[in-house]
Amino acid sequence: MSVDFLPVLRPVRAPWNKGRIIVQKCPLLPRHVWSIRVRLEMAGNARDLALFNIAVDSKLRGCNLVGLRVRDVLAAGRVQERTSMIQSKSGKPVRFEITETTRLSLER
Repeated sequence: MSVDFLPVLRPVRAPWNKGRIIVQKCPLLPRHVWSIRVRLEMAGNARDLALFNIAVDSKLRGCNLVGLRVRDVLAAGRVQERTSMIQSKSGKPVRFEITETTRLSLER
């Protein structure tokens, strides 16, 4: 088959970032963090609130957060004050403290 009979592939629309300057997003401000926490508490999303709180405390990537197990944060039926986890991207252990509000949401 010759190349002359192959269909030409053309983009249907222009790329979304063509001509735009794309930069890194700014980190969340404390007021944004608290507003997210309040909305999750009002909605009754205990799981999402616990994941959000542990994400803020640990500063881990999302792929590492979903890999976090109950046994990583619980010891003898109580939530630990400090825990560690190995990052999937770098392979280095990360040790972080679990704050009181996060401990309460994890117990729920």
